[in-house]
Amino acid sequence: MDLSNLKPAEGSIKTRKRIGRGQGSTRGGTSTRGHKGQKSRSGYSRKAGFEGGQMPIYRRLPKFGFKNINRKEYQGINIDVIQALADKGITSIDHKVFVEYGLAGKNELVKILGRGELKAKVEIIAHAFTATAQKAIEAAGGVATKL
Repeated sequence: MDLSNLKPAEGSIKTRKRIGRGQGSTRGGTSTRGHKGQKSRSGYSRKAGFEGGQMPIYRRLPKFGFKNINRKEYQGINIDVIQALADKGITSIDHKVFVEYGLAGKNELVKILGRGELKAKVEIIAHAFTATAQKAIEAAGGVATKL
């Protein structure tokens, strides 16, 4: 047994259909495209949402709502998660710590939320705080600094 007599498994290699190579090839003439119609023509491409000429659903349904272009999207981190970090011995928590522990992406804005209970005295630097989170941090003797 050597590399010169290796062969693929029986039936694993199939020859591709050679389309449009004359009448004797069984795939000449219409070249498997059928007779006439849009899809038989060269260069045909159907646009997304096309429904055969019927009014497409994106035009039948009305538009509604709007997107506020000034909206700021925050990654929320709760007080109980902060407590878990404090249990590991981290007393000064900033954006680098959140990214390091996979709690936020490096380009995400962080907002501290008020779920849970904070017992440790920690210094937190974040982009935003809810009122309950701010109270909880300050009640525990910590500092909440807004970026």
